[in-house]
Amino acid sequence: MKNIVKVSIFSMLFATILSCNPDDHIMVTPSEAPKLLTPAAGFSIVLSKETENNVAAEVKWDAAKYTGSQTVVNYTIEIAKAGTNFANPITVTTTTELSKSLKVSELNPALVNGGFVEKQVNDVEIRIKSVVGTSGIPQYSNVNTFKATPYRVPLASSHWLVGAATPGGWSWEGDSETEFPLVTGKTNVYQVTVVLKNGEAFREFLGNNFTNDGNWDSSRNYTYYSSLSFAIDSELVNAGDGDANFKYTGPTGSRVLTIDNAAKKITLD
Repeated sequence: MKNIVKVSIFSMLFATILSCNPDDHIMVTPSEAPKLLTPAAGFSIVLSKETENNVAAEVKWDAAKYTGSQTVVNYTIEIAKAGTNFANPITVTTTTELSKSLKVSELNPALVNGGFVEKQVNDVEIRIKSVVGTSGIPQYSNVNTFKATPYRVPLASSHWLVGAATPGGWSWEGDSETEFPLVTGKTNVYQVTVVLKNGEAFREFLGNNFTNDGNWDSSRNYTYYSSLSFAIDSELVNAGDGDANFKYTGPTGSRVLTIDNAAKKITLD
């Protein structure tokens, strides 16, 4: 009886081996890495919220080559901080094509999440990684370096500061406005470190429509807070300019502005 069982098991295993597709056992090995063509070294781009649907860069490359029976080749666009040798590569997107029209809305979050400095020029390295199927030995293209200036991705809860006392002046153009974020863990305390200019005015705004025309509605000025009996720092006074803006009377320099709606006070440190 035992011999019959052994023969039956052996027969099933033999039949399974014969039924396997020979192609399943053919090895695929890398033979030539993809070649990155564009963006070329020296390319430069300034990203903005207003142009998020525009193409930031045309990324193109020559196909990678493999020996053996291969399936689909997946190409991943990777970026990294210049000089880091891709120690922590950032994936921008993956495709099976040999080119990608990379939108601002795709590149900017990759830069921001990768730790690149917002509103400053950054040296960015870019390369292409190729892999057959969903796994396997990757091949990497040559590396090009370009310059990119990402824009700030604001918090939904943020307020905004606009005025001649702030770095952006009385303008909403090109992210000129100063983000005034909610303090983490708080529900009604706003704080920002900002360079304020002596003798100039500014106003707080509750909303931002992210256009060059700005959002002049829903603002809060000096008299709004004084009428609610807020304790206002002595270096902030009523500008008396018709809009009752805040006027900064302290020395020009970096200050920490805090509006605490719970404690009803506005401070400068």
